[in-house]
Amino acid sequence: MSRQQERARRTRSVIIRAAAVEFAKRGYGAASINSILEHSNATKGAMYFHFASKDELARAVLEEGLEHYRTIVSRWVDAPELDPFERLHGMIADLGEALHNDDVIAAEFRLVTEPEFADEALLRGSYIWGRAGYQLAVEAQERGLFRPGVDIRRFVEAVGSSLAGQRYLADLTSPDTDVKSKFEACLEVPLEAMASEEWLARWWERGWPQTSD
Repeated sequence: MSRQQERARRTRSVIIRAAAVEFAKRGYGAASINSILEHSNATKGAMYFHFASKDELARAVLEEGLEHYRTIVSRWVDAPELDPFERLHGMIADLGEALHNDDVIAAEFRLVTEPEFADEALLRGSYIWGRAGYQLAVEAQERGLFRPGVDIRRFVEAVGSSLAGQRYLADLTSPDTDVKSKFEACLEVPLEAMASEEWLARWWERGWPQTSD
């Protein structure tokens, strides 16, 4: 990659990050191009070289958000030393932290609730981690970690709906809300009703495993 190409790549990345902060804070409609330019230290010409419109810039933020989601999901789906519920917990806890600390993921969540992008919501981050959650639930069922007769689709839907609700509440209340602990409860409550007695006994005794970043 030439120096000019590398400089262009970095400029594009900085603009996306500044846009993510603006979209996460104000939403799509109220987001200001001037504010994005100010925080990225990019010129208007540089921005329009990379993005023809605010809509195109928002879609670039959405795509960047997908990559962040994929990184989180792959970390936990590919963790064979943990059981499926432990991996699901790790994934959900990381999502909670990311929604609080990662501007790109926070912006992705905010954008897919906007009318301009509502039709794409099912193709975005929630689809990636929802599919991974279902995969882990299938594995848990195959290993006998659920109670007999549990409908794992209902389990995954209950967890997903609770996560979405907690995120909305966090937006409505305080930016300092501990999203991670709220997200953990969204998994723990259904597990207490649906996990096998043997798994629950081990979990109540040991808790969630400590994992390093």
